[in-house]
Amino acid sequence: QVQLVESGGGSVQAGGSLRLSCAASGSTYSWYCMSWFRQSPGKEREGVATIYGKGGSTYYADPVKGRFSISRDKARNTVYLEMNSLKPEDTAMYYCAADSDNCRWSKASYDGWGQGTQVTVSS
Repeated sequence: QVQLVESGGGSVQAGGSLRLSCAASGSTYSWYCMSWFRQSPGKEREGVATIYGKGGSTYYADPVKGRFSISRDKARNTVYLEMNSLKPEDTAMYYCAADSDNCRWSKASYDGWGQGTQVTVSS
């Protein structure tokens, strides 16, 4: 079982930046893939970004391409989501998730989920 703890959320004005962190512990392995999701009230959870441990491939949802960047520090078992040029529509609770197999955003379950960190972007 993998435990995940997110941090770095907060309130910013449109155009600002935030960096989210997701620290992993427990049964963590360098080949785990990690994803960031977000969910705002009344909306379904959506995948935002993914990074694979093997090869380091990254994937982004269209709304965040060119503005968000996912990276990982394997030595610290931490994954980051750098968010730039934030927009009010980026406001949501952001969650990280880890899996030993694959990180398709449509998957029903992951090996571990964090508790979430709130991001609020004001116009």
